[in-house]
Amino acid sequence: MGLVFNLIEQLVGFYMIALIIYIFMSWFPGARESSIGRVLGRICEPYLEMFRRIIPPLGMIDISPIVAILVLRFAMQGLGQLFIMLGLV
Repeated sequence: MGLVFNLIEQLVGFYMIALIIYIFMSWFPGARESSIGRVLGRICEPYLEMFRRIIPPLGMIDISPIVAILVLRFAMQGLGQLFIMLGLV
């Protein structure tokens, strides 16, 4: 089961990197309209949209991606603790 947790951890790590890249793409005009930007948008926007509905932007600053990354990180820590408690890791 440790292999399963490691696989999940790797996938979440790649997803967090994709989120960070997608967030940084908003700083460059036209980057999200590129082919890579559209692919990342299809992957990242459904997850980010949940947080954008709850957390309104503060002026020109959208803090929902930061909260989304923190929630993902805390969820992984919780899953890790669950695997440890169950003796699966």
